[in-house]
Amino acid sequence: MSPVNVAYRVKELTGPRGLVRVEEPLPQPKAHEVLVRIHAVSLNYRDFAIPSGMYPFPIKPNVVPGSDMAGEVVSIGEGVQEFKIGDRVTANFDQSNWYGPMKDWNNGMGAPIDGVLQTHRVFPEIGLLHVPKHLTYDEAACWPCTGVTAWNALFGSIPLVPGQTVLFQGTGGVCMTGLQLASAMGAKTIITSSSDEKLEIAKKLGATHVINYKKYPDWDVEVNKLTDGKGAQHVFDVVGVNEIEKCFNSVSQGGVISSIGFLGGPPKANPNVPALALSKGACLRGINVGPKTIFEDLLRFVDTNKLKPHIDNTFTFDQAIEAIEYMAKGQHSGKIVVRVVPQ
Repeated sequence: MSPVNVAYRVKELTGPRGLVRVEEPLPQPKAHEVLVRIHAVSLNYRDFAIPSGMYPFPIKPNVVPGSDMAGEVVSIGEGVQEFKIGDRVTANFDQSNWYGPMKDWNNGMGAPIDGVLQTHRVFPEIGLLHVPKHLTYDEAACWPCTGVTAWNALFGSIPLVPGQTVLFQGTGGVCMTGLQLASAMGAKTIITSSSDEKLEIAKKLGATHVINYKKYPDWDVEVNKLTDGKGAQHVFDVVGVNEIEKCFNSVSQGGVISSIGFLGGPPKANPNVPALALSKGACLRGINVGPKTIFEDLLRFVDTNKLKPHIDNTFTFDQAIEAIEYMAKGQHSGKIVVRVVPQ
């Protein structure tokens, strides 16, 4: 094992080129800690927003970005019982959120604390989980943020019931993962995109209906046509305030809109959200990823159904900056993976 840890750190908030690759001493696990050799990292939009100065939550100076990884246990500290050397593991997004709501924004990897875009990292034993055997390292790295967020949206409040309809905005990581989960649960699914090519991929992953919002800019009207005017019981909102009125137009009476992202940028609209919620008796629920207990439920479901994430592209560790730039273009569907250890 190399005595050196190689990491990317955010030196300047100037975009992905503000990341600098550094060599540091290899960390050693203390009592109840585990040293993991990271094999693969999957990216999320926040990994672009953080070095670009667009992230609205706490960021520590010189942070190592990235929150989603899969790797191999290479050393354990005194008292570790759950893991042994050689185990394949992944890690919870918030290392302090074991159950219930997230306490604050101070423990999410890759912003307030160092993340996983590095060759090795020490984790508290309780922050790790075993990886299902059918998943490669690349595939196992795709669930911590997008998977848990999608599972939390579908089951964390008013749970999805088979036969209900779920609407997904776009074909990014959370929506494509949510599509797979909802389809495996026996739900009807509707997904939107500006790309017919991406919509074809969504169909292969189980989408019941697809809507190209460039061809149908009033996509909320199309959703109601497809649901006989009833709307979708669950709506994944990844755009934010600029499309929230259409989300309320698309949700069913008593349904749930899960607020997941802010891809729509600065506000251009000023809808009366309380009145919209009242008119539908609907819940607008913010999703802060989720606790370890939800991640355990998700991995059990993934293992039972032998699900695999849709990976759009993979990059080498040397190409990590290019991987983040590729994600920023918004041309991908599903997940982008940085392969830290060559396969």
